[in-house]
Amino acid sequence: MRVISLSVDGIRQAAEQGFYNWLANQDADIICIQDIRAWEGQLYDQEELFFPTGYHGYFFDAVDENFSGVAIYCRKPPKAIMTGLGFSSADLEGRYIQADYDEISIGSLLAPTATNQTQSQENKIQFFDDLQAHLNKITRKRRKYIICGNWNIAHTKKDVQNWESNQHNSGFLPHEQQWMDQLYNQLGYVDAFRCCISDSDEYTWWPTGTHGNGDGWRVDTQVVSNSFKPRIEYASIYKNQQFSSHAPVIVDYDYEL
Repeated sequence: MRVISLSVDGIRQAAEQGFYNWLANQDADIICIQDIRAWEGQLYDQEELFFPTGYHGYFFDAVDENFSGVAIYCRKPPKAIMTGLGFSSADLEGRYIQADYDEISIGSLLAPTATNQTQSQENKIQFFDDLQAHLNKITRKRRKYIICGNWNIAHTKKDVQNWESNQHNSGFLPHEQQWMDQLYNQLGYVDAFRCCISDSDEYTWWPTGTHGNGDGWRVDTQVVSNSFKPRIEYASIYKNQQFSSHAPVIVDYDYEL
């Protein structure tokens, strides 16, 4: 099973830059997209493009058509689609959609950004507190999870190219790194990419929007249930083309839906 994830900075501009043409040759089983910045109904004027043949497309819109939004394309139709996480900052802003199969659920997640302003940081902290409560709840279920997306947090120094100059910036603050520590050490998840690749020069996001400009961050990943770790076969970040300020994360799993 191949799973691809990308935060697109707006689905239309990613399409203009060739994202869907590239996808057509990737043989993906699941495609998770974040930061759509459009409502699903607005995409039907180019239905062949945004609803590619061979996939079932599911969208979860934000209330604001120019803000957030997530989607998931599934080659095999899921048993069910779940939208939202049960708290307002996720659900009103269209930040999570999940495809459920017999034994596994695959989600597309867009965490909020924040500035260094107090209220902005508090909103982001509340989102992750609520997300932690959700993850605690689902950990009790006998299901495996792959949560793909833009987490808007870089976990360690290896994940930020200029970590010294960014250590006081949102996305790499001590409490954010500690939250990721807890995700992996206490909540029972693993970073699929790091299970395959330990290099320190692998990044998925460039704040200026230009890939490889010397200020790379790895904020996009596929977070996987620890029990599913043996199924992780291969992981990569695709950088040969630029579709947004983020790069696609590709992970292959030894698993058939």
